[in-house]
Amino acid sequence: MKTMYGRQFATMVGMVLLSFLMLGASFATLSYQYTIREKKDTLERNARYIAQFTSDSVLTSGQGGLVWQTPAFQGYLSSVAKVSDSHVIVTTPEGVILYATAGDSQLDGLQYEEIPGDMAAGLASGPYVGMSTLGGLYGEPRYLVGLPVNSSTGHLQGLVLVSCAASNISGMWQDLSAILLVTALAVILIAAIISSVTSMRLAQPIREIAAAARQFGLGELDVRVDVGPRRDEVGELAEAFNAMADSLSKSEQRRTEFVANVSHELKTPMTTIAGFADGILDGTIPPEQERHYLEIISSETRRLSRLVRSMLDLSRLQSDERAAQQQFDISETLVRTLVTLEDKVNAKHLEVDAQLPDEPVPVWGDQDAITQVCYNLLDNAIKFSREGGVLGACVSARGPKATITISNQGDTIPTEELSLIFDRFHKTDHSRSADRDGVGLGLYIVKTILNSHKETITCTSEDGVTKFTFTLTRA
Repeated sequence: MKTMYGRQFATMVGMVLLSFLMLGASFATLSYQYTIREKKDTLERNARYIAQFTSDSVLTSGQGGLVWQTPAFQGYLSSVAKVSDSHVIVTTPEGVILYATAGDSQLDGLQYEEIPGDMAAGLASGPYVGMSTLGGLYGEPRYLVGLPVNSSTGHLQGLVLVSCAASNISGMWQDLSAILLVTALAVILIAAIISSVTSMRLAQPIREIAAAARQFGLGELDVRVDVGPRRDEVGELAEAFNAMADSLSKSEQRRTEFVANVSHELKTPMTTIAGFADGILDGTIPPEQERHYLEIISSETRRLSRLVRSMLDLSRLQSDERAAQQQFDISETLVRTLVTLEDKVNAKHLEVDAQLPDEPVPVWGDQDAITQVCYNLLDNAIKFSREGGVLGACVSARGPKATITISNQGDTIPTEELSLIFDRFHKTDHSRSADRDGVGLGLYIVKTILNSHKETITCTSEDGVTKFTFTLTRA
């Protein structure tokens, strides 16, 4: 069977069937042995009663060996034979049958016949239990129990034989086996129905997942699997599939937004460059203004260069092509980065508030990558600081982590924007006109670098003070 439903159903039915076969074989053996034992005990018990009754009758009747001819004796033996559905035979000590009854009728055909001599000799000394035809007196073997009849002085007075047809034993066993068979068939039928229902219920969500996966392959990313109330392994699989589908859908959405943003970022400076270059070539722009527009073309060209460089940096970071981690002083790295940005700080007349420990703060990481993190955060803080504001740079060592905070004074970032500022090409100025130098990748690169170091970064903005705080593992 190729389907999971078929395999599950076949496995369940096979296990139930195998269990009942093993149980049936054990039950058949035990029940047959039990039936034989019960029949043997019944026959032995009846034989003892008859032997004792015969001995007592001989002693009390005063008729000696002719006691078997009395109506009371024959009536007792007939009653025992009828109740136990067996044959009762009384013989002389030599094995000559004196009386035989089947309960409802006397077995006159057996009277005065002789049982096998070896059986008679054996019964004289003890009981006999087994299958026998009594030397051909019966047409088929019967289960037989024999006992000697002894007087109170131990004198052998005769023999008592009680027998039943083998079919009586097998009939009882067959009745028990029939009950077991009917029960087994009923249980197998119920198990098959339950297995069919549970297998279909198990296979249905997997079929839905397979169908959803095929729709995914066709580009339908909004398909989800209905988990329902299930909390088992299949329910977990469906939930994991839906989580994967959500992730893929978000990735596709980000990819679409990325392509749109890249197109926008490339289109704007290229349109500017092409328009001004054409204006200079066709004479639309007067010669005395050509230098001004050439400077704009140069600025837009540098902007394109920064965009391409940032995208290459992203590609390198996302492909995990970074240098091995090393030990370095984060305070020294932060100071060196501030020095490289001195001209920008002075251009905005910013006051630098650097709170650095007196002792070095060694950390682990890719020093070049962390330098880029510091540069991007400081450059971003300078760019959005108000004229004459305070630029803060703080390093503190807390436990196994070093905490670095970059702050500035400027416009407060709206709360709904805080969770988006680390996205690619995101700008708090949606018109994309205020930040002409940026390409919207600086903070995304910062987040990517810190993620690759398994570190965190957070941003808060209240009352015009914006703070970016990230961590590094201390060496």
